[in-house]
Amino acid sequence: MKKLRTIEMERLSVEEFKEAKKTPLVVVMDDVRSMHNVGSVFRTGDAFRIEAVYLCGITSTPPSAEIHKTALGAEDSVNWKYFDTALEAVESLRADGYEVYSVEQAHGSTMLQDFTPIHNKKYALVMGNEVKGVHQEVIDASDGCLEIPQFGTKHSMNVSVTAGIIIWHFAKNLIL
Repeated sequence: MKKLRTIEMERLSVEEFKEAKKTPLVVVMDDVRSMHNVGSVFRTGDAFRIEAVYLCGITSTPPSAEIHKTALGAEDSVNWKYFDTALEAVESLRADGYEVYSVEQAHGSTMLQDFTPIHNKKYALVMGNEVKGVHQEVIDASDGCLEIPQFGTKHSMNVSVTAGIIIWHFAKNLIL
């Protein structure tokens, strides 16, 4: 096996990405404080051609050298919007016909492996603050909660790792 060179991967240009059909998925970042996490979500969002990233509350927005450090330009390809609160973003998405799921450990949450996204539906996923998680009022406004099963001693994973797992789950069911 020989490693592929970048030119051999035939990736889309930013302009082609903007015009391409998207995975019907928006990621909402609820008070995510680390710009590295924000950049990582942009980069994963680009990889799976999601519709947009909604940045809410204290979550930083582009342009930012620190976001760019992990996004590597994906902040230019993936559409994004800013909202004062994640609740405002969720209300806007629900009004636009999105089914909204908070990614959180909660009573009655659905384990990720038990959830299959349905084609021809639009989804939004809310990712929470690194310490406090998703705000309760956002959970209350969501259609449900999705949870990734964990088997170690820690009670959570890094938000960008969680986003990657969740986005992959949706992409493999909606576009692959």
